[in-house]
Amino acid sequence: MTDGWSLRLGGTGVGPRVAVKDLFDLAGIPTTAGSAALQHIPTRTAPVLEGLNVVGRTQMHELAYGITGVNAWQGTPTNPLDARLVPGGSSSGAAVVVARGEADVALGTDTGGSVRIPAACCGVYGLKTRHGRISTEGCWPLAPSFDTIGPLAPSLEGLVTGMRLLEPDFTPGSPGTIGRYRPAAAAGVDDALDRVLGRRDPIDLPGWDAADAACAVLLNVEGFRCSGHLLGTGLVGEDVAGRLMAGAARTPDELARALAVQALWGKEIEAALDRYDVIALPVLRDAPATLDDPVRMYDLRLTLPVNLAGLPALAMPVPRRDGPPASLQLIGRSEEVLVATALAL
Repeated sequence: MTDGWSLRLGGTGVGPRVAVKDLFDLAGIPTTAGSAALQHIPTRTAPVLEGLNVVGRTQMHELAYGITGVNAWQGTPTNPLDARLVPGGSSSGAAVVVARGEADVALGTDTGGSVRIPAACCGVYGLKTRHGRISTEGCWPLAPSFDTIGPLAPSLEGLVTGMRLLEPDFTPGSPGTIGRYRPAAAAGVDDALDRVLGRRDPIDLPGWDAADAACAVLLNVEGFRCSGHLLGTGLVGEDVAGRLMAGAARTPDELARALAVQALWGKEIEAALDRYDVIALPVLRDAPATLDDPVRMYDLRLTLPVNLAGLPALAMPVPRRDGPPASLQLIGRSEEVLVATALAL
């Protein structure tokens, strides 16, 4: 393994160089999902990769169940902006290799922020597609009710290329109207977004925090259902094992309450999107956490409610005066509108 990569290939075709997260199946090559506990040798390549020029698999947070990118078994990719910072997860290597120019596009997955967060940490672009738009067949699951596939790239044009690899007819639409949601964030982050967005109407989303907590519960439950059996190997890393065991302990009442919150949240955010095509906010409240305090990432993320609603979202870097780039998150109903809005900004 080399930094960011779990496997290098000479290329499986022609066209843009595509790196894929180590949970996409490649026929005859073990899929590890970043875990010593999983040694799955697929007989088929994930359909979404057919015909692509895959140049390698990328390192990731173990079993896709974490947002720091720290992985003691597979290795932690080096953040290209600052080696002291986490690369973000779970699609950590995907963000790192496109930031370094070693691939034109990377394909990752986003279940609770796993495309947008590493994009934010590494200063690249990422697009979480809406739930169900791109088939996840042939991808190791984390939580099927929330799992999505999306591209990471060094530019917005690269995101368009990535979407066309997934859907050949993909074409950006027209820019949308923007409303601004302002969760608590560092002054430098707010300043960076203000300079890009200008004056925008404020949006109130009172259910955001409840949606964040509910999504964490549901991911917990589904994460255990999908990967809990691997705990018996004794090979799952400590942080992920703890989350899986927490999922096993969730009660039916907790699950029912989370599902009720999900229903209310869906109505709330759809009402906001009836007023504006796009909701703008940060991906992270502040600069990425350092490697000596990676768990701080869980206090910084602003991504889970998007997954709870099943909506698409785009992450794009914006210059920050007092630190590494901030990342602007655009949420909407249409990937085509999100890309067009980002291009207009």
